[in-house]
Amino acid sequence: MLVLASLAEGDKHGYAMMEDIERFAGVRLGPGTLYGAITRMEQQGWIRPVKPFEDRRQPYALTPSGRKHLEEQLAGLNQIVRAGQKRLKHT
Repeated sequence: MLVLASLAEGDKHGYAMMEDIERFAGVRLGPGTLYGAITRMEQQGWIRPVKPFEDRRQPYALTPSGRKHLEEQLAGLNQIVRAGQKRLKHT
């Protein structure tokens, strides 16, 4: 979900995703974790490689299917957050 959220802002290569995720989520993904996730998400059709920038780094883009999956996951998290907040008010 972190990678998809990063790519929702625009195309990025791996290092840019790691930096963005650390900035917005406070989580530092290692290269093995990130590139394993990229491979799985590409196989699922949630992201796709795009034409590389001037350097050799491979950028990725969120696909429509990836955007839909991210929206569904975020909606589920919102439901959990709302339920948790409601329950905390009763304690």
